[in-house]
Amino acid sequence: MQSTGEKLSSSEFKAIFDKHYQWLCDYIFKLSGDYDLTEDIVQEVFIDIWNKRTQLTIHSLKSYLFRSCHNRFLEYLRKNKRNINRTSLDDIRLETLYELHREEEEDLNSERIERLSRAIEMLPPKCKQAFKLSKFENLKYQEIAEVMGISIKTVEIHLSKALSRLRSITSTF
Repeated sequence: MQSTGEKLSSSEFKAIFDKHYQWLCDYIFKLSGDYDLTEDIVQEVFIDIWNKRTQLTIHSLKSYLFRSCHNRFLEYLRKNKRNINRTSLDDIRLETLYELHREEEEDLNSERIERLSRAIEMLPPKCKQAFKLSKFENLKYQEIAEVMGISIKTVEIHLSKALSRLRSITSTF
């Protein structure tokens, strides 16, 4: 999501809420140990997003939600003058940031794999066949030539063309 703006409908907001609510509650509960407080903090963050939806520009939704909930929790601690074990809080925060980064990397890698798969499927039939035999079945050029009934030089041409097209298509990754 690049920007919430006026484009954020109530159904889109609900989808965001449904997808992230429990994950955020789990995180805040690790910090607070108080489920009522946890729900209050997470719900307040979502209320703020809804109320500010026309002014907000959000580049990474998960990061924004995480930071908002974390900051709201720290605000609660300051207001209520609660003593906290800073080391534990930092450990949990780092653990959650690592998990968040890992999940974003997995999402990005899944997207890249999907785009590469679509790019492979867009190759001309003979290029695609030669590429799959080479890369997925680990056949040598001679074996590919035999399977496809073509010369080794033609295999080289098909693979060169396939790799060139895939590089140009995937250069935007």
